[in-house]
Amino acid sequence: MEVIQATELHTNEVAVLFDAYRSYYDQAPDFKGALAFITERIENKDSNIFVALLGEEIIGFTQLYPIFTSVGMKRGWLLNDLYVLEEHRGIGAGKALIAAAAAHGRKTNAAWLMLQTYVANTGAQALYEREGFIKDTNSYYYYLPLNK
Repeated sequence: MEVIQATELHTNEVAVLFDAYRSYYDQAPDFKGALAFITERIENKDSNIFVALLGEEIIGFTQLYPIFTSVGMKRGWLLNDLYVLEEHRGIGAGKALIAAAAAHGRKTNAAWLMLQTYVANTGAQALYEREGFIKDTNSYYYYLPLNK
């Protein structure tokens, strides 16, 4: 297995996985929208997307968005998306994608990687904790819906 940074050449395959990822989180399938979103992220360099390859097949991806810590006066990375095709789970793809994200964070002198997941997503939580992520017990996250 190899993990590389996605380029314009990977847009369509990443969009397929991104659409499946969104469906996991209770969103209606929308490949056209997923393709437009991923294309825009890659073209505008708004995010860093890494893909796990098994041979020539992309079997998983992670997407990092830059954020900043005012207190720490450094960049941070929001590991916003991590998805591995169900038939390829358990072979280390998620772990490899997290390792690539962490390496990218170190390379960019970031203070930390941050993520969130559904409370019910215990499989992902177990992976994150095995890989050294610490559950935040000091802060609450609030959301203000802007488009009701």
